[in-house]
Amino acid sequence: MSSAPSRDAPALSVVVPAFDEAEVLPAFAARLRPVLDGLLAEGLGGYEVLVVDDGSTDATPVVLARLRRDWPQLRVVRLRANSGHQAALSAGLARARARAGVVTMDADLQDPPEVLPRLLAAAGRGHDVVYAVREDRSVDSRLKRLTASAFYRLVRTLGGRAPEQAGDFRFTHRSVVDTVLRLPEAHRVLRLVIPELGFSSTSVGYARQARSAGRTKYPLARMVRLSMDAITGSSTAPLRLASLFGLGGALATSLLLLYVLASFALGRTVPGWTSTLAVVAGVGTLQLLCLGVLGEYVGRLYVQLQQRPTYLVANDSLDEDA
Repeated sequence: MSSAPSRDAPALSVVVPAFDEAEVLPAFAARLRPVLDGLLAEGLGGYEVLVVDDGSTDATPVVLARLRRDWPQLRVVRLRANSGHQAALSAGLARARARAGVVTMDADLQDPPEVLPRLLAAAGRGHDVVYAVREDRSVDSRLKRLTASAFYRLVRTLGGRAPEQAGDFRFTHRSVVDTVLRLPEAHRVLRLVIPELGFSSTSVGYARQARSAGRTKYPLARMVRLSMDAITGSSTAPLRLASLFGLGGALATSLLLLYVLASFALGRTVPGWTSTLAVVAGVGTLQLLCLGVLGEYVGRLYVQLQQRPTYLVANDSLDEDA
């Protein structure tokens, strides 16, 4: 957990997780810096751009070192190994020095830096959290749009409060950041955790842009894993659903048993394997589904009891400059 920011700390921290983003980082810096320097000229009390290098294996560290030579506000925190997007965000929040608040965003330029002034303007109207909501996702594939829509619909069905089409591009007040850092849970998905805290919030719409360079770090398998972490980490509804499946299966079995007994008493029983196979397959499927749901929660409990850190910091350029 980070200590309280000092008086000479910047007003704003921009936390940017980066994994193998060497191709896009120069373009990202070229667009982000003028926006932040413009805010500085308008009275922003200082800023830092904290890039969390999530164990990159390409030239990302070299590119960041080159950018730091001419950009004093750029700060690099390098993790020892690839820990995942959400862990990198948590590492950035823990190290952010901002007095006023933190903006989190990705480096791929699908989150346009030009939206930052609108986020800060909305925060200035008294909101603790400002979500950047993707109103236009035409640059994404049809599969990406469908799966994202299904994810947010499922989260709302299970009782979640996450705004639809709001990812990890947002402004959070310092008090929100400190509250998040006090949470003991591991593998938290911030886009679902922060709305559950109940802070005053609003949203700003924007058009999602195409990735400037490189390739996506969220293929289908990682999206499914993130969805599982998000759902099991924020709701117990799947456990109740497993119980309902069990009750439904027990009711169906009881009705089937009554039917079999009545048929036997009336002498209408006909030997056959179709109905038997259907029943066995149906009950077996329900059992496996319920065991799978229980396994997800038991797995999270096991990881939590291990109390292993979700990330390890290798070095922080701020310590090198001190």
